Amino acid sequence: MFSSLKIRNYRLFFIGQVVSNTGTWMQRIAQDWLVLSLTGSSAAVGITTALQFLPMLLFGLYGGVLVDRLPKRPTLLVTQSAMALTGLALAFLTLSGHVQVWHVYVAAFAVGLATVVDNPARQSFVSEMVGPEQLQNAVSLNSANFQSARLVGPAVAGVMITGVGTGWAFLFNGLSFVAPLASLLLMRNRDLHSVQRAPRGKGQLREGLHYVAGRPDLIWPIVLVGFIGTFGFNFPVWLSAYADDIFHAGAGAYSLFNTLMAVGSLIGALLAARRGTTRLRVLIAAAAAFGLLEVVAAVAPSYWLFALLMIPIGIAGLTVNVTANTAVQMGTDPAMRGRVMALFMMVFMGGTPVGAPIVGWITDAYGPRVSFALGGVIAAVAAATIGVILARIGDLRLSFDWNHGHPSLAFVPREREQLATAA
Repeated sequence: MFSSLKIRNYRLFFIGQVVSNTGTWMQRIAQDWLVLSLTGSSAAVGITTALQFLPMLLFGLYGGVLVDRLPKRPTLLVTQSAMALTGLALAFLTLSGHVQVWHVYVAAFAVGLATVVDNPARQSFVSEMVGPEQLQNAVSLNSANFQSARLVGPAVAGVMITGVGTGWAFLFNGLSFVAPLASLLLMRNRDLHSVQRAPRGKGQLREGLHYVAGRPDLIWPIVLVGFIGTFGFNFPVWLSAYADDIFHAGAGAYSLFNTLMAVGSLIGALLAARRGTTRLRVLIAAAAAFGLLEVVAAVAPSYWLFALLMIPIGIAGLTVNVTANTAVQMGTDPAMRGRVMALFMMVFMGGTPVGAPIVGWITDAYGPRVSFALGGVIAAVAAATIGVILARIGDLRLSFDWNHGHPSLAFVPREREQLATAA
């Protein structure tokens, strides 16, 4: 489960990300709650989320082209420093009492601009640290890292917000970037796996799109995470609205919902780290389960039932993310990885500027339950549709059989199904 941590460079990277991710989650919770406090509007929370992911939608593919050309470690030093300065600036404005909602909008957009390059650079740099043999394990542990920080970050943010205010959470996030910057500086170049960088030239963006378009095993997982990222992952809007409008429980409840979802996500990440292979059928099943669980949670009548449902939602959501991420990375040529991962992240995160304001408007107009259920329905329908498409591309058919006295449904190749019928 933890085999990639034996590699020194990756171990340094992992430790640095634990600290930084904790600060990132603290800022996310504080940012959403600050906007809700300043405006009283779920739509405003949706706008904040949209602004943070809008740069990925607008410039994500160009970020991937840059990442394929640039050395990853110096690039990450620049992007991580930029995000640290943004956190410190927002902390100063909040602690000094001068913060306004447009300040938060600008800060969210600035973080999004840095993420355009930072995200594909970090995704691609993992393979340079660990090599192809440990890639799936390292990707899964990265997700476990992010989700374990999500356990601590919201809990600490909830205490800080209710005790001393949102500004201190922003300050912690700004200072937390010291850890990843130090880990990058301490790495040994000789231990990195060399990857040939793409030369500067015309048509590289188009080349990346053509590469993905000709690969059904890449494009359909990307399309699926696009639907789920746009309509199924708007938790800042939904959970803040449930905490404030449905259960009237305040910032502590919002923090608890995020923490319980992180528990599930951490479980999902560790289970993914144990799996030796990546299967697209796992992706489809997890996406369908994710959507159906959201529908169930949307109509949950009690506070604690809703809260506990965040755990299986976290497991299913993280399984979708890790499985799709690993399948796309492992199926991509190293020279194209920056562009392909930029497209993956652009579709997954870049859909938020489209989905978040729509979801925020539906939440304000029709209530959180309708909005949450609609997101789940879209995710489940997308999973079922793409599952059928992939089965047809692979010439698979649904087969019913008995396994040790229990009914079993599975997709099998048509030839195998015909042989079984003939027998």
